[in-house]
Amino acid sequence: MSQAPTKTFASQADLEVKKVSFDKLSEHAWAYTAEGDPNTGIVVGDDAVMVIDTQATPVMAQDVIRRIREVTDKPIKYVLLSHYHAVRVLGASAYKPEHIIASQDTYELIKERGEQDKASEIGRFPRLFQNVESVPPGLTWPTLTFSGRMTLWLGKLEVQILQLGRGHTKGDTVVWLPQDRVLFSGDLVEFDATPYAGDAYFQDWPQTLDNIAALQPQKLVPGRGPALQTPEQVAAGLAGTRAFVSELYESVKSGASAGRDLKTVYRETYERLAPKYGQWVIFAHCMPFDVTRAYDEATQYPDPRIWTAERDIAMWQALEGA
Repeated sequence: MSQAPTKTFASQADLEVKKVSFDKLSEHAWAYTAEGDPNTGIVVGDDAVMVIDTQATPVMAQDVIRRIREVTDKPIKYVLLSHYHAVRVLGASAYKPEHIIASQDTYELIKERGEQDKASEIGRFPRLFQNVESVPPGLTWPTLTFSGRMTLWLGKLEVQILQLGRGHTKGDTVVWLPQDRVLFSGDLVEFDATPYAGDAYFQDWPQTLDNIAALQPQKLVPGRGPALQTPEQVAAGLAGTRAFVSELYESVKSGASAGRDLKTVYRETYERLAPKYGQWVIFAHCMPFDVTRAYDEATQYPDPRIWTAERDIAMWQALEGA
């Protein structure tokens, strides 16, 4: 069996700047995307703007703000965190919002593992933390939390903030504009980009995707990848994410049930998935983390273990070292 090549840790070798797109999806919805880098969503209501996921640093967030100001001068009152990962939240201070909104589950995860996650992510993917020194000391804390469902009215625009189930993390939150039928999924859905599943609930994720599909969104902003602008593209994004998560977990579960160790299961799963998904953005970055979490879930850890910078390196050396 051929082996996956030994690689530079995570995405430290990824230095290429990506081209940004800023697409209008409806009268109220915009997507800030960058060729597979983390996306930001924008909702422009009658009297205020909501930003969904912030970019990784305040300096990077300035480019989002510049593009918002090209289309509206309404105040940015709300920042919504789709989940707790540092790359999604550390730019929040740039928007000077009145409120930072997150699920109560996300708040609890920030409290439990935010510091470790911050150090871990910066070490994995330095390009995504441009001018990291611009991040204020401490963590990004929500000022409003909810459980299950919350509705905001931006004038007459209804903005539903929903927890539709666990998947990418325990706290995953989507934003749904029922009048426009546009959904912002965070990292529950990716398109032409590999789902990161190091903090995932593999057995829950497919049902959560079905719950998104039940809303029948006509357009969808994924966590990574281009905005999906037709129902057919939305269906493809949901199906691709579901297939990757399901196939990876089944492969890992099968290997673990047969008593094979993590490294063997990793090599088998990598070889099995690479022909179909290997061209997706950050495939080589995500696979060691994804398989490790899947092996944990299939064996003895129903909830994700905390990733630290030290655990990252030890895991990578164990799976990708010579």
